[in-house]
Amino acid sequence: MRLPFVQRDKDATWEDHNEILEKLIANDSVELSERYEVKEMEVNAADYGVPQIRNRVIIVAFRADLGVDWEEFIPKETHSEESVIHSMREGGPYWTERHKKVPADVRKRVIANLPELDYENEKTKAKLELKPWLTLRDAIAGIDENEGKPLPYVTEAAVKDKLPVGDIADHIGWPGARTYAGHTPNVLDRPAKTVKAGVHGVPGGESVMQLDDVNFVNAGGGNGYRYMTVRETARVMTFPDRWILDGPRGEKMRQLGNAVPVKLGAAFSKAVADALKSVGALEDPGKRK
Repeated sequence: MRLPFVQRDKDATWEDHNEILEKLIANDSVELSERYEVKEMEVNAADYGVPQIRNRVIIVAFRADLGVDWEEFIPKETHSEESVIHSMREGGPYWTERHKKVPADVRKRVIANLPELDYENEKTKAKLELKPWLTLRDAIAGIDENEGKPLPYVTEAAVKDKLPVGDIADHIGWPGARTYAGHTPNVLDRPAKTVKAGVHGVPGGESVMQLDDVNFVNAGGGNGYRYMTVRETARVMTFPDRWILDGPRGEKMRQLGNAVPVKLGAAFSKAVADALKSVGALEDPGKRK
């Protein structure tokens, strides 16, 4: 990636070619305009406003002669776990502003299980300045373009008979969810687990969600949980409701699992564009080659 213009000889093994590349890099003998500076960054999508724990490595490369300031480029985190924990304390805005209708017993259980925060710690103080992590409950209630547009409640009948719920595409009940050791469900008041493509497109445990109603009958499974709908999963990936997927349920879930969360992609795409603007690469066609 650092030397994309150095062609591999047709008779050379990749090991031979790699040795050549390493020597060129060590000797600093390739023109700046023909090599790239590459950075790898570990990110958690939840830190950028995605209602999902999704740890990934983002790889970004700029041509070396552009002189991009890497410290200025790297997108700053906008959300934090500490902030959402604080907002969930008794009387906090998570309950008084976002989710006023959550049953009292559910709210009490969530609050009782919150970890303690060290409010004197400087790192904690800095994290509390950020916005709260968004949760699965937030996604279902509606965020960003879907703000104020909660998804209709999925009934037991809809789960049993695979019925569409409301007039929103891909919001269809699905029976047979299971939970067991190593196959635990998402909880509503935390970012969702990583959406995965699954084996041959079949959703795994990450597609199951624990419900407020412990008596909810999940047809073909147990009580108190069900499969997430495709639309709920799309919201966890921060796709707007106007985004329509194609194919059967398993294929749609595979597409979502293989995608990059929209908000995470947007954060880094904007950062790349801003970095190129800062060095005039978007205005000067010669710098874009």
